[in-house]
Amino acid sequence: MERRVVITGMGALTPIGNNVNEFWEGLKSGKNGIGLITRFDTTESKVKCAGEVKGFDPAEVVDKKEVKRNDLFSIYAMAAADEAVAMSGIDLDSIDKHRLGVIIGSGIGGLTTIEEQAVKMANKGMSRIAPLFIPMAISNMAAGNVAIRFGARGTCLDIVTACATATHSIGEAYRNIKHGYSDYIIAGGSEASICKLGIGGFAALKALTTSEDPDRASTPFDKERSGFVMGEGAGILFMESLESAKARGAEILAEIVGYGSTCDAHHITAPMPDGACKAMEAAMAEAGIDKTEIGYINAHGTSTPANDSSETIAIKSAFGDYAKEINISSTKSMTGHLLGATGAVEAIATILALKNGVIPPTINYQVPDEECDLNYTVNKAVERDIKYALSNTLGFGGHNGVLCLKKWEE
Repeated sequence: MERRVVITGMGALTPIGNNVNEFWEGLKSGKNGIGLITRFDTTESKVKCAGEVKGFDPAEVVDKKEVKRNDLFSIYAMAAADEAVAMSGIDLDSIDKHRLGVIIGSGIGGLTTIEEQAVKMANKGMSRIAPLFIPMAISNMAAGNVAIRFGARGTCLDIVTACATATHSIGEAYRNIKHGYSDYIIAGGSEASICKLGIGGFAALKALTTSEDPDRASTPFDKERSGFVMGEGAGILFMESLESAKARGAEILAEIVGYGSTCDAHHITAPMPDGACKAMEAAMAEAGIDKTEIGYINAHGTSTPANDSSETIAIKSAFGDYAKEINISSTKSMTGHLLGATGAVEAIATILALKNGVIPPTINYQVPDEECDLNYTVNKAVERDIKYALSNTLGFGGHNGVLCLKKWEE
């Protein structure tokens, strides 16, 4: 028997807020979380801007010894998971922890640790590599650390599909609960790759903007967009069956009703012009809804020339003439692109839009592009009562992930 799947907890650590409430206030007000990079000296870098997490103290999440034993991406995941589990109100001692799973991904993993240890090896030799280098660097350790933290003994997975990682993590968690393999799953993504190796690597690929103006750096769907802005942080959902949520009287934040996962099978970095169309159609088909019931799309909207025009084509292909009736926004205009965490942070933005009847804006928008001619909800949030929404994420390698979310109604 298929079960309905709901969200009862959320945790967010982002460039515009270090918890869900701060994140939502930032989204509504159009807060720009992008600024000049402070993590390293950018003198030798053409890329100057990033979306850094601000005012975060890792020692508030783990003790000082553990700070040195974990890469920041794992600590970000634990911080967001703490908030999500606390918000859910669940008594973990009262459940079968073999029915509690974790599916948390990271697009890159411990990149800062990899950079630090590679430099140490080059300068001081192989014998000076840190003993915990490998467990700090491997991308599954966000999921592993969260599972250890909460004693989750069910499925524990690290899905890696580049920028679609967190969406696929949430989507696979949804299917896992829907078909009865788990009762509860802590799902999402985490990323901490604002370092020389991360910025330098994407800059070499010509994927990042070189704008030095934070207000013109991340400009999704704007004709002058010139590349994405690296962001960092984590987004985590506490997901469970509707039966368990109702049985314990939990506040239900939203329902997941559909999930689409496809591949362009086209190019390692360039999107296929309408590649995400089938993923959106699949998510709506699983939800059993007509396309005209969608009121909002949180777009992938990276601020790269190729993505934004291609995603516009995909939305038009999926929705036809109705595409112009949908409010669309790219919250990456405020946060930058959180890579493997972006799908979870944007799913939270979508849930909050449904719950509160407010569409977050695409900020920094100035110059219309004839190839991007839909309703991108520019510069200011708007009120709209919506019942269904999509959250799109598209990753290098042609990975497409789409969630269909529904406003909670009894």
